[in-house]
Amino acid sequence: MDITDLNPPPSPDEVFRYFQTLPLPTLTTRQQPPGNALVGLPVVFYAEGPTSQDFTLDIRGFTVEITATVESFTWHTGDGTDLTTTDPGAPYPDQTVTHDYAAGTYTASLTTTWSGTFRVDGSADVAVPGTTTTEGVPVTFAVVEARAVLTDPYD
Repeated sequence: MDITDLNPPPSPDEVFRYFQTLPLPTLTTRQQPPGNALVGLPVVFYAEGPTSQDFTLDIRGFTVEITATVESFTWHTGDGTDLTTTDPGAPYPDQTVTHDYAAGTYTASLTTTWSGTFRVDGSADVAVPGTTTTEGVPVTFAVVEARAVLTDPYD
């Protein structure tokens, strides 16, 4: 009898259960301009933080190496619109994730979806059969409307 019959290596489903409990980084949601925004000018969103992370676990005596990688970013804009990208965005002038708002106060947040691969005792990489998510800290900002005011320069 082979000893591995008594203690088989972790299955993909077993690794997935561990994957869901990993301390994945919570990416910080950033918006530009900081503070108030203006109606008619898009708000720029981007995330800060690592988009890949490696973990080494001991599962029943087996060394399991897991690489978690961001699969997608879902930007909850606060006005009912969700934007899903594979891009973490970038600050101005390289912005890639933007949204236009009407006047008001909004709370935007970010949900990051993570996928992964794993290997047991140095074997070939295998896909983790599922994803998990982390929630970023929300940001609240006002969008105001600029109004022209005529003035008399001699007043």
